[in-house]
Amino acid sequence: MDIGMIKRNGRNALFTGVASTLFPLLIGLSVEVKIGRLLLKEEAYKLPYVTIAHCITSFPVLALLLEDLKILNSELGRLSLSATMICDMLSLLALIISSLLRTYQVQGSMFAAINLGAVIIYIFILVYAIRPAMFWVIRQTPKGRSIKDAYIHIIMLMILGFSLLSNYFGESLLYGPFILGLAIPDGPPLGSTIVNKFNCFISDVFLPLYVTTCAMRTDLYLIKFDNNFMTFNGILIIFIFVAKMLGSLVPPLYAKMPLNDALTLALLMSFKGVTQLEYYSFLNDLEVMTDQVFTLSCVSILVIAISAPLLVKFLYHPSRRYAGYQKRDIMHCRANTELRVLVCIHRPDNIAAVIKLLEVSCPSRERPLAVYVLHLIELIGRTSPIFISHQVQKKTLSNSSYSENVILAFNKFEQGNQDVVSVNIFTSISILQSMHEDICILGLDKLTSLIVLPFHRKWSTDGIVELEDSTIRTLNCSMLELAPCSIGILVDRGYLGRQMVSSQSLCYVAMFFLGGNDDREALAFANRMANHSKIALTVIHFVASGTEGDTRLDKLFDNEILNLVKLNNVGREYVIFQEKIVKDGAQTALIIRGMINEYDLIIVGRRHNVESPQTSGLAEWSEFPELGIMGDLLVSLNLNNAASVFVVQQQQKKT
Repeated sequence: MDIGMIKRNGRNALFTGVASTLFPLLIGLSVEVKIGRLLLKEEAYKLPYVTIAHCITSFPVLALLLEDLKILNSELGRLSLSATMICDMLSLLALIISSLLRTYQVQGSMFAAINLGAVIIYIFILVYAIRPAMFWVIRQTPKGRSIKDAYIHIIMLMILGFSLLSNYFGESLLYGPFILGLAIPDGPPLGSTIVNKFNCFISDVFLPLYVTTCAMRTDLYLIKFDNNFMTFNGILIIFIFVAKMLGSLVPPLYAKMPLNDALTLALLMSFKGVTQLEYYSFLNDLEVMTDQVFTLSCVSILVIAISAPLLVKFLYHPSRRYAGYQKRDIMHCRANTELRVLVCIHRPDNIAAVIKLLEVSCPSRERPLAVYVLHLIELIGRTSPIFISHQVQKKTLSNSSYSENVILAFNKFEQGNQDVVSVNIFTSISILQSMHEDICILGLDKLTSLIVLPFHRKWSTDGIVELEDSTIRTLNCSMLELAPCSIGILVDRGYLGRQMVSSQSLCYVAMFFLGGNDDREALAFANRMANHSKIALTVIHFVASGTEGDTRLDKLFDNEILNLVKLNNVGREYVIFQEKIVKDGAQTALIIRGMINEYDLIIVGRRHNVESPQTSGLAEWSEFPELGIMGDLLVSLNLNNAASVFVVQQQQKKT
């Protein structure tokens, strides 16, 4: 758990977390005072503990739910995690107080004072001894090395020991390990090592066994409302659930959140899982909760656990937030205005190729370039994703080394292009399945016109595939569907990663134009390069034989942008236009094979699901549909070339 995320989500998370805990607690205690104490005289002392247990919202339970629903990285997911973290802290405080009150009632004030002193001393030791010791362990571990097993074994013994101490002082077995977990720094190397060591065994062995044993203790035949205690608890569960929904609903609505999203947040805050099951089991062991009420409470967990995810999926569609309501592409970016580009980095070898692509896009004082760099890191060793802005972050132990190479490289790029390039760098640490959330949200927030993604394959200098990451390919496919602006996939076959534009050499760029929205967008990007003094641009227009006089609207748009680009580049020595008449895809492929080695970079439009005579028959051999037919042909293993490829897809309209 990253406590710092509470600050990053601001007042909305704070108010939602407080309201979703205190409001149902106040309602539950009010119902208890007004009704419970009249119906239940001898058993009335049990009600506060049961009420607090019903009001709990658990951070680990919600984190797993959000991961299953694939909205962990969404804005709503981050807000709910921050709010739930506050709920957890308030619930923990309430449960500690209730346990102390129970000790006071059963054993007297002396034992209650001893237990309170033990809690305070325990927290003091964690803050001033154990947490510094954890950072000492991290400092003793060389960069890139794993934590020594001896340290892990000591932490394991501490978990068991603090569980026993919690039980000895009248608290739940969870308190000791839970607070100890807060003292352990999240993320690598320590947090990730603990997760890798324990998570599989705990999740696949202990957790199913625990849930099974709790289920064996329930008896559905006991659910009979034949006594006042059982009847009142049924009423209490309903009242607290409704109160929790209302308490979670009001703050986001006041902050002008859409109704569907606010209802989704309220459902998430009301979700229950294995942590609540442990609290009910703990109260049942103390005979505060009868077997009947324990069974009823377990059934309530089951009902909410089944219904809440279904309702969340019905109410909340994360892709809606990526819908663009205005033109955000290169074609409609006005001349002499700033072009905003979001580039994504996975590995260090992506950096040089991306910077080279940005350089050849010819930033100038008249047409400056705003670059937003997002370094994507897989989430390991923490439950909550983290998003770092390196413009506003403070230098801390946990953040300083996340994106050091990326920061140095792009800062150098910015310094070498002063007054024409501005660079802002971010780091996203999230699960692979939801990385697209951060990319889309950042693109929307910064109003970018183009998102650049690296291809999932890496080639060696002799044309052999060195690395292939299927998770990056999945991310690219998701982005092509959800991107709020135009998007480009950069395939570095060698040139871009090895060389930079210099005064001694020309960079030879080709743009293969067939027609359509994506090709027009790609041509608009290529047109920016024509202003660079060291770029030799060749635009090759492939025309299907027999369609030279075609007057369809789409063809008219194609001819208009081609003529506009020709007109703007009249007299330029290194801008060449060619027209190739082809009858089918085979002839197109043959022409490309004959000229591909003449260029360092080739730009094409994706043209997904667009049928044309120029590419007929090529789709049957397509290996990477995300690149389109032309892009797939250019990166084919059969073409042993070093030319890099940039595949562009124009902003898609979303309904």
